[in-house]
Amino acid sequence: MSYNTFGHLFRVTTWGESHGPAIGCVIDGCPPRVALEEADIQPWLDRRRPGQSKFTTQRQEADRVEILSGVFEGHTTGTPISLVIRNTDQRSRDYGDIATRYRPGHADVAYDMKYGIRDYRGGGRSSARETAMRVAAGAVARKVLGDRISIRGALVQVGPHAVDRARMDWEMVNANPLFCPDMAMLPVWEDYLADVRKKGSSTGAVIEVVAEGVPPGLGAPIYGKLDSDLAMALMSINAVKGVEIGDGFASACLTGEENADPMRMENGMLQFASNHAGGVLGGISTGQPIVARFAVKPTSSILTPVPSVTRDGENVDVMTKGRHDPCVGIRAVPVGEAMMACVLADHLLRHRGQVGNQEPVVL
Repeated sequence: MSYNTFGHLFRVTTWGESHGPAIGCVIDGCPPRVALEEADIQPWLDRRRPGQSKFTTQRQEADRVEILSGVFEGHTTGTPISLVIRNTDQRSRDYGDIATRYRPGHADVAYDMKYGIRDYRGGGRSSARETAMRVAAGAVARKVLGDRISIRGALVQVGPHAVDRARMDWEMVNANPLFCPDMAMLPVWEDYLADVRKKGSSTGAVIEVVAEGVPPGLGAPIYGKLDSDLAMALMSINAVKGVEIGDGFASACLTGEENADPMRMENGMLQFASNHAGGVLGGISTGQPIVARFAVKPTSSILTPVPSVTRDGENVDVMTKGRHDPCVGIRAVPVGEAMMACVLADHLLRHRGQVGNQEPVVL
């Protein structure tokens, strides 16, 4: 199985399965002399860690990261950085009933049709457990980006309930377990998720990720576009079924006048009056905030029996046991942030390779 690596200069390869002894990643291309220790990575993993509320899987994993290589005396050496997290709370017996049954909505049948073999314990390689290593890699990417670039994400819709953007407060995102920026919407989400969980069902969500302080000039025309790489990275997250940059699909409802981002020179600096483009024009960053959203489908593991088939072609009904998120979109917030960080770190290094150390032209 190939295609376990993403990035060009800042390259991340993840490995491991949901119910294997460990998961890990190798980060190649990180510059030397970047201050890095396990304490720089762990807080980001703690935000994604399972079992922190009744609205996420109750699998208890400490997700303690270990640095195995690429760091010496608290700084990167420029060699591959290897990170590992030990799995400690696997319950493979929960998946015995679906060893030969395909779970509708999961990758079971597609994996088996392609490879002729699959790890049915929690989904194996297709499990969202793999995203812990993306978050770890994202923590390293943030160190490469430095303090000038900030990245933050929030849950902006759960099921049919979207936040009121007039009430959005980014300071509240980390003050609640749902990463909700709208305190008036929080109890609505809690009641809705409690009902979904009680029924043994699941629901989808929309996550928004914003990067500020990104310099103009990142990305390249045609096949090296910043927004196309970002869309690919976000689309690669488990259960993601849609990605948009800036206004995204809403742009289809606008006129050219409404969609344009007017520009003026003010105090000798270029200023934009709006950001419908999401900070990217022609695949190149403009210096405005990079704005992306992605939609996560309802968790496929539900207690309601759903028609399916066995590996031998027998018609059956499948009910998935085990510990699952009623809304996988909740823990996708730090994952989306991490993928944004990895893409920006990669493009920052690629930009230096394209234009050298010259500063971006700021009008």
